[in-house]
Amino acid sequence: MTSKNNLKAFVAKYVSLSEEEFEYFESFFEIRHFKRKDLLIREGEVEKYINYIDSGSARLFFLKGKEEIVMEFGIENEVIACFNSFFSKKPSHFSIEAMEPLVVFSLTLENLETLFAYSVKIETLGRLFTREAYLKKTDFDYHRARSTTEKRFVDFVHNNWHLIQRVPQKFLASYLGIKPETFSRMKHLIKNHKQRVDNLS
Repeated sequence: MTSKNNLKAFVAKYVSLSEEEFEYFESFFEIRHFKRKDLLIREGEVEKYINYIDSGSARLFFLKGKEEIVMEFGIENEVIACFNSFFSKKPSHFSIEAMEPLVVFSLTLENLETLFAYSVKIETLGRLFTREAYLKKTDFDYHRARSTTEKRFVDFVHNNWHLIQRVPQKFLASYLGIKPETFSRMKHLIKNHKQRVDNLS
């Protein structure tokens, strides 16, 4: 699929836009390309964009001393940004780094507000996406706080096998709040999960 069709399929999960409406919507985006390890935004800068990921992957993180704490991953057909900074126009507490060569469709706050004013359907798109993202994040935070380390690991592997194959182990461990050595000790569970997946294929 082309970039335009990827974005169109993403939008269609939430609302139905006519071809004319979608072309107007798409015209407000800037297509940006990043190499692996490039930063989309650095901690302390003001976030200028919401980014729809057309291809590649990225991580959102902050520094705690010399340690990088990963808070979020983004892959194709997902959105990533430092949302607090984007909406408040205050310096971001986070950085976003490309983990693979990355292509994003980026939208400024000014353009987002223009689109909301243009169409109730696009405003609905924003509301539905925000609700979905909030529920996903709060559900993950709840289970991360309530679950044992092993259950947290197993549940993540079960629900995010695509990330296990693409994201460096140290980033996964940070995201799950697990020490790298603990993550390594539980790697046999990944093999067990892969065997179950292969048996279902």
